Amino acid sequence: MKVHFIAIGGSAMHNLAIALCQKGITVTGSDDEIFDPAKSRLEKYGLLPERFGWYPERITKDLDAVVLGMHARVDNPELLRAQELGLKIYSYPEYLYEQSKDKLRIVIGGSHGKTTTTAMILHVLAHCGIEADYMVGAQLKGFDVMVRLSHTAKVMVIEGDEYLTSPIDRRPKFHLYHPNVGIITGIEWDHINVFPTFDIYREQFAKFIDLIEPDGTLIYCDEDPEVHRVAMENRRTDIQKLPYVCPEHRVVDGVTYLVGSGECVVDSNRGQVLPTTHYPLSTPLKIFGHHNLLNLTAARLACRQVGVSDELFDEAIATFEGASKRLELVKKNDTCAVYKDFAHAPSKLRATIHAMREQYPDRRLVACMELHTFSSLTQEFLQQYAHSMDEADVRYVYFSQHALQLKKLPPLDPDEVRKAFGGNVEVFTDSAAMVAKVKAMEWQNANLLMMSSGNFDGIDFNQLAEEII
Repeated sequence: MKVHFIAIGGSAMHNLAIALCQKGITVTGSDDEIFDPAKSRLEKYGLLPERFGWYPERITKDLDAVVLGMHARVDNPELLRAQELGLKIYSYPEYLYEQSKDKLRIVIGGSHGKTTTTAMILHVLAHCGIEADYMVGAQLKGFDVMVRLSHTAKVMVIEGDEYLTSPIDRRPKFHLYHPNVGIITGIEWDHINVFPTFDIYREQFAKFIDLIEPDGTLIYCDEDPEVHRVAMENRRTDIQKLPYVCPEHRVVDGVTYLVGSGECVVDSNRGQVLPTTHYPLSTPLKIFGHHNLLNLTAARLACRQVGVSDELFDEAIATFEGASKRLELVKKNDTCAVYKDFAHAPSKLRATIHAMREQYPDRRLVACMELHTFSSLTQEFLQQYAHSMDEADVRYVYFSQHALQLKKLPPLDPDEVRKAFGGNVEVFTDSAAMVAKVKAMEWQNANLLMMSSGNFDGIDFNQLAEEII
């Protein structure tokens, strides 16, 4: 087979290209610019285009498929040529489904927790020797690529993003996977440039449930009122519905333990999954925080669907160290720890800060957050952040005026940002000034938490941690 990628340099696209190459498919690709790590990784596998730009002459009748990335525009010369020739054009979600339609598909959806839950499931399956294909949104420890496709795996685990599929397909990506096991971890309004109201955004998750295969399973977070609502409003009787809540746990000397086996019991009156409370401490974890424990429970229920016992799950999850930038430890000593996290949505800020407070109750907490996504930099959305950082002792918020220009958004007034967050929040538009203030602090018996889907305009987290510890 021959497959050509238009906009091969995207995070998901270049990983899919590598996965197909590893499967023995002939892969070519184009892009107008490619940055590391995609550039180095494509070069390693011999897939980096010789020249950047769009070359319609590369699109020929002998191509079996063209995969179109979200970065390409509707008037892309290569796309127009592929349409002219009548070639089969896939978005990458469509192609993933095409490659996995004969497998059992576990699809993890939700406004937050997708990557961590996906990583937990893959970690446990690998520990148990169960072969699985996958697509995940971050580089995972122990996994060479973010996409794996094989002829032999009977299971595929997919992180189900709700953002748009491609320039010519405006459906959310996770509507294309048709899961056998669908997971919803949480619903919090995001991507307001695409879903202008919360009702429209929530409706995408209701449709996701409708797209679960007959005799399939819905696993959903019953603690989230919006998730509970869409699950209860769905009237399907041909799928199994498994709600979950946070398992019983204890924090002892800075380590989070599951209580007993972490087994969950269903309350038949409510149909809710309840944690057991009558077991001693058993499983020590390398992760912590309420959201992580919710994700763990979702992963446990998913792994049960492919035959993993709770005993094997606990044995495996005890060695799970977390996904990249999801409450990831950068560096620590006996009195100070530096963490980085992908948190950018208001509920995730609250959850991540609360997790740090719960894990280190006696340490001062300095929390730095970057407004980086389209939603977070939008004036009407800022009010959602009210008091989201209140549990931190020191609260810094940073945003870049340049990022606003790139996203074609109007300027933000730091005073407006300060008022929106409420509490004693200091707002920066110069990341160097924020870093200087952080470095000048006393770090005895204190922790630093850096939260962003970006990098605060080039902060080296490792160097910063080295300097303050």
